[in-house]
Amino acid sequence: MVDVKKVVLAYSGGLDTSVILKWLQDTYGCEVVTFTADIGQGEELAPARRKARKFGVRRIFVDDLREEFVRDFVYPMFRANAQYEGEYLLGTSIARPLIAKRQIEIAHRVGADAVAHGATGKGNDQVRFELGYYALDPNIRVIAPWREWDLTSREKLLQYARTHGIPVEGARKKGAAPYSMDANLLHISYEGGVLEDPGQEPEESMWRITVPPEKAPKRPQYVDLTYRRGDIVAVNGRKLTPAKVLAALNALGGRHGVGRLDVVENRYVGMKSRGCYETPGGTIMLKAHRAIESITLDREVLALKDDLMPRYARLVYNGYWFSPERRALQTLIDHTQSHVNGTVRVKLYKGTVMVAGRASPRDSLFDPSIATFEDDRGAYNQADAEGFIRLNALRMRIAAKMKRGS
Repeated sequence: MVDVKKVVLAYSGGLDTSVILKWLQDTYGCEVVTFTADIGQGEELAPARRKARKFGVRRIFVDDLREEFVRDFVYPMFRANAQYEGEYLLGTSIARPLIAKRQIEIAHRVGADAVAHGATGKGNDQVRFELGYYALDPNIRVIAPWREWDLTSREKLLQYARTHGIPVEGARKKGAAPYSMDANLLHISYEGGVLEDPGQEPEESMWRITVPPEKAPKRPQYVDLTYRRGDIVAVNGRKLTPAKVLAALNALGGRHGVGRLDVVENRYVGMKSRGCYETPGGTIMLKAHRAIESITLDREVLALKDDLMPRYARLVYNGYWFSPERRALQTLIDHTQSHVNGTVRVKLYKGTVMVAGRASPRDSLFDPSIATFEDDRGAYNQADAEGFIRLNALRMRIAAKMKRGS
């Protein structure tokens, strides 16, 4: 076993990472530094600090990363309109590179020679964390306990916790819905347990931040979103920071049952996985961003973005946030956003987001004098369409003549 003197652990304070903390101390005989990221998961973080102290941890980092998360990770991703496999808004995926980045920064600060995470050997998160680590520090040592230890079942974890005096009050009780949850400002995800049957509808009690659409208000609500260079800067005319924008949209969308998703996705490690997601604010953001782009982006620029989006989304999902290709794509995407300015009005109603209007006084490419069905006073010569159509039909006409002659 490689000698490790000090390791920075991504630590939530839950059962798994609490067991990992003690296991690292026992197995590697090293000093453990804990790092807990506040990315809007809505949990009290003080207990994580207390638990770490209980096991002799001297350096404890609990960092509020909510603004950085939305400003530097969520917003750039939404400029790309990224959806993995056409549906998933990448709520878990986009959080991992930020956690990895801060973890490496702390490792450098405290002189650690290793970092550790609690991702399992079956999931995507191990890839996302470790690609981030190595992109930022190619020489860092990575410890992934789930790939090393023999605690291969929930019961073994609980037994280890009981043996070493690790509190297990947060562990799932027998008979309870065994969902694995991950939460941040962008979403909540649910996996595992009864959800492993893709034919079974999730229980209504599973959902945490959205009301059932059928129980949402009977009257629609209109929301005005102000965009500057592709990012929302104000909600209903009120200027807000990125994190506060997302929090406000989560509350609005959740109240109207917006943003529930149930998908079977393809994990990077090769298996299919069923996941349920609540992303109310992100669902609103995606719809509104496409609306403001529809009047401010050139047709071919918009088509190019749509061509690149699946590639970009796969890069985020698979953990390549810090890769040169993602950075190159981001440069192109951000360049396209210089004129994505204006206001979008959306209507929230019974689980849906509908665009009710969009305007961009300085950057709109929509010309009503040309698009009108009324008299355009010569702004557009309809006779020009004949030659345009004949030229575009030329290759098909040639092929049709050849077939007819055969």
